[in-house]
Amino acid sequence: MKSTPDLCDDYAGGIAALDPVFTNYGGRNAFSGLCVTVKCFEDNSKVKALAGTPGLNRVMVVDGGGSLRCALLGDMIAATALANGWAGFVIYGSVRDVDVLAAMDIGVQALAAHPIKTEKKGIGEVDVTVTFAGVTIHPGDFLAADNNGIVVSPIPLDV
Repeated sequence: MKSTPDLCDDYAGGIAALDPVFTNYGGRNAFSGLCVTVKCFEDNSKVKALAGTPGLNRVMVVDGGGSLRCALLGDMIAATALANGWAGFVIYGSVRDVDVLAAMDIGVQALAAHPIKTEKKGIGEVDVTVTFAGVTIHPGDFLAADNNGIVVSPIPLDV
């Protein structure tokens, strides 16, 4: 996979870089794919449900409102997503079970680690436009992430 700096050079003007506020927690340092968006706040019901569907090498982009009070992703949901073919997650919020996530072949970028799980109330939206870290992301946008950062484009990138 091309690095995100190379993608920025190749697609100057047609690519957006998220603010550098994310940490890589997954065992896959570089990942890319079409975006499936989730908007939820301190409730990962939709993340869990979506992880149980065919991932088709897509990336789940989760706008958790930047909450650092509980984790939207842990080892069990990540394992389900990996088994279903998801390439990775970008979580604008927290994750947990970080040592296990680091051993899994899935991409996970998030703001922080937090040991508390969310409540499950079934609240959230899937396939909606989300805005965080200085970038608006639409369902179906293309995302690439590595240790240099996260970039998004409305067109698939040659990674």
